[in-house]
Amino acid sequence: MDEQKPQAPADPKPAGGEKNTGMAIIAYILFFIPLLTGAHKDPFVKYHVKQGLVLFCIGVIIWLVGMMIPWYWWYSFYWVVRLLQLGLLVLVILGIVNAAGGKQEPVPVVGKFADMFKF
Repeated sequence: MDEQKPQAPADPKPAGGEKNTGMAIIAYILFFIPLLTGAHKDPFVKYHVKQGLVLFCIGVIIWLVGMMIPWYWWYSFYWVVRLLQLGLLVLVILGIVNAAGGKQEPVPVVGKFADMFKF
């Protein structure tokens, strides 16, 4: 008599269930890391990489604006730049929460710009 053993599935699911949540979370901290691995082929990760790239670009813009303010105006705009940085931090945290929850929701206000990136 032949006893048949159950076979393991051909391709196991990533550690985060169906979605690679670990790489999606990393995409908000260092957006290019998932692009260097095979995770960039996962549509869930790619979505969050695009969101992370938008937030990175906004962070660079905030930094440039802060650096271009003349020193004699600095004290007037110091708190504006700090509030923009705080707002960016809140958006990053919201993106991380969405990625950890397995959601593909755009971050508020600026998430819609992620569709401009095609890769």
